[in-house]
Amino acid sequence: MQWIEAAFRAPQGKLDELCDRLTDLGAEGLVIEDEADFRRFLEQNRQYWDYVDEELEDRYAGVSRVKVYVEDGEAGRERLARWTEALGMEPETRTMADEDWENNWKQYYKPIPVGESLLVLPEWEDAPEGCERKILRLDPGLAFGTGGHATTRMCLELLEGLDCAGKTALDLGCGSGILGIGALILGCESCVGCDIDPKSPEAAADNAALNGIEPGRYRMYVGDVLSDRRLRERLGAGSDIVLANIVSDVIIPLAPYARGCVAPGGAFITSGIIEGRQDEVAAALEAAGFKIQTHLTEDGWHAYLCK
Repeated sequence: MQWIEAAFRAPQGKLDELCDRLTDLGAEGLVIEDEADFRRFLEQNRQYWDYVDEELEDRYAGVSRVKVYVEDGEAGRERLARWTEALGMEPETRTMADEDWENNWKQYYKPIPVGESLLVLPEWEDAPEGCERKILRLDPGLAFGTGGHATTRMCLELLEGLDCAGKTALDLGCGSGILGIGALILGCESCVGCDIDPKSPEAAADNAALNGIEPGRYRMYVGDVLSDRRLRERLGAGSDIVLANIVSDVIIPLAPYARGCVAPGGAFITSGIIEGRQDEVAAALEAAGFKIQTHLTEDGWHAYLCK
């Protein structure tokens, strides 16, 4: 089916009013794009990242608009004409097909070789013929990491260098579950993950199922380990491998807790450290009692393997 996407630009300070008027006219499924809301969201959640993609910022620069969708047919065009006349505004329009939503995004996700032995593979892709790498299948449609970011790749590379056979893993800030699942594929016996996002357990469980991992081998919790004592008790201590691909402002206060989670002789792998913060994070890790064994850097990001 073909659709018409119509984008109505909102005058300064009139975005809510435009949404109300479109709703009164019978429009459904409104998509709101607004730079002010975007900036407000960034400021209110600043502690969760050090970097926002420039392309994403450019997309919202100066934008305040509402998008609506109608069928590309006589009835849909008549509806759009009525809304245009009632609003006294001419929208920007383009046509698109169902498959534009369903499949076009898939072109951006291709197999990603990681290190010497792993291949991160979108769920719809077949393994390359003769591939000898261990396959880590992932649903990139989920709103979490896909394995394409340098921080994720470096964590997996450091993990690959460890002897994972029969070990236990703890993934702090597990998101899509990619690091914990990678640990299990590389030989870990079990993994526990946690994340502040309530959608994370479902996403991680779905990705674990894609890889044939039994539910009992991968347990997940929601919460903030820095403030939730009960969660810390559930996660326990003595994991052979602890993983944290987060951001510097979380890794620094997390370091003492992570040190208490690592079993004697175990390892802590952490990344999400943007260029310029690496020395500060390294100092916090060492102050917590870790010794940095390996330091990787790629695309302006840093990762540490600590013992």
